[in-house]
Amino acid sequence: MPQPTPPEPIPTDQLHFAMPPRHESVEDERQHRKERLAAALRLFGRLGFEEGVAGHITARDPEFTDCFWVNPFGMSFKHVTVSDLILVNHQGQVVEGRYHVNQAAFAIHSQVHRARPDVVAAAHSHSTYGRALAALGEPLEPITQDVCAFYQDHAVFDDYTGVVLDEEEGRRIATTLGPHKAVILRNHGLLTVGDSVDAAAWWFITMERSCQVQLVAKAAGKPVLIDPESALHTREQLGNDLVAWINYQPLYQQITRSEPELLG
Repeated sequence: MPQPTPPEPIPTDQLHFAMPPRHESVEDERQHRKERLAAALRLFGRLGFEEGVAGHITARDPEFTDCFWVNPFGMSFKHVTVSDLILVNHQGQVVEGRYHVNQAAFAIHSQVHRARPDVVAAAHSHSTYGRALAALGEPLEPITQDVCAFYQDHAVFDDYTGVVLDEEEGRRIATTLGPHKAVILRNHGLLTVGDSVDAAAWWFITMERSCQVQLVAKAAGKPVLIDPESALHTREQLGNDLVAWINYQPLYQQITRSEPELLG
């Protein structure tokens, strides 16, 4: 009896794999960033990162690069749509939209965007486990594969003085962030940045989970640290914004398919 012919492998260039899109116009890129921003805010709401009016994600405008899009002050993450987003200039004035801006958002994010021209988006919220680790004033330790993305690529802002409302403290936070992807604000919470909204949002989500793992592991015993060479190698594999973008896509698909009205 003749052996069946095994199926032929499909050429890899015929397999679908999502990559960050390229835009034909600044208007298309602006709309894309706003859609991703609204989706990220909805995800933060779904994941429980909301605490009253605290928390904000910003996206630099692709044309007016000293301005950024941000969620309206006082609106639930779970309700934000693209049309609700406001555009704020470098002086903290709303130049598009009909809502107020969170002054803490402006004080922190304006200085981060100013200090880091490479940053398209920044995310900050008062998430539970981020606040818990921030209360200890500790950095993340290399105890899992995932957290190695932050190995020697995050900082601790060790200077809590109250709600951030002035630009000087925003500048000090931006200075502490330096070239890194994230900063733990002592007694406050987490801040992450990326070259896309997707990357900044993913870094925040996985950083929050890494805080949770570290707290749970230390409560259970003494975690085994990954050695520095392996941690650095793993960071090179997992710690860039393209990997963050790729990791974020299933979450983006979930929120836009289950809550398509956010794009309105």
